[in-house]
This record gives sequence, structure tokens and C-alpha cells, in this order.
Amino acid sequence: MTRLKGDLVTWSNTFSVGIKLIDDQHKILLNIVNDMFNHVVGDEEAERVYFREIIQKAVNYVKIHFSTEEKIILNTRFSGYAEHKKEHEAFILAIVDKVRDFEAGKRLTLTEFTRFLREWILTHIAIMDKQYFNYFKQIATRKENGKLSITQADVMR
Repeated sequence: MTRLKGDLVTWSNTFSVGIKLIDDQHKILLNIVNDMFNHVVGDEEAERVYFREIIQKAVNYVKIHFSTEEKIILNTRFSGYAEHKKEHEAFILAIVDKVRDFEAGKRLTLTEFTRFLREWILTHIAIMDKQYFNYFKQIATRKENGKLSITQADVMR
């Protein structure tokens, strides 16, 4: 029996880095976390089946998001690129370790994994991503509704 719990985390403008493309991607990541949270139903087998389904989707989207951020950072010559990329790589390794443990039969509940993702994403946005916001704001030549406008086309340059 599925219990609808609502959101574990709700998007707030305090999470905004001022770049619509990145903010939209962060919202998708938080939606994935909320979807996971809503699949915590107290049935360990059902949660394991769901975890196997969702983890690849989550990892693939995280890779897309990290690639987008890294391209923007490189293309704008932000000095924090190496540190930012290292943080992304550490996160991917942590996910790989957790999935490996899960596949090896070690106990990892969907609740634990969901909370891990939530904390990492929110901490990463608040600390790492906010570092490049002011830099981007200074170099931006286009504005959209008073916000920095970097599009997917900018990422591809």
C-alpha cells in the first residue's frame, strides 16, 4: 500500500543560482528525490525493485547536470572549475559505492539513500554552485527578467 507523503524538499528561490538552465536542472533533481521519497512505502522488496528502476535514471540525470555545469564553468573561465569538478566526481563515486553495496546485498534503505541525495544536492547548491553565481553575474551580457540568462546553446560553445 503506497502512502503519499508529499515532498521531502520544496524548491525555494533561496536555492536559485540565478541561472535558469541550472535552476531548472536543480528542480528536476529535487523532483527525483521527492519521487524517491514518495516510494518509501515500508515494503522492503517493493522499495528494492523501485530503487533498481530509479537509480539509473537519477545517475544519468546527475551526469547530464554535472556536464552542463562544468561546460558553463569552463566556457566562462571560472577559476573554481577544478574544485567543482572534483566535488562532482566525489559524488559520483559515493553513488557508485552505495549502489555496489546495495547490489552486494548490504542494507541500504530507500529512505537512507533519498536523504543522502537530498542533503548532498542542497549542500552542493548552497556552497559550490553559489560560488559561481556572482562571477557569472559579472560577465553576463544578456539578462532575462533580471536574471542571468545562460542557455543550452551557451553550454555547447
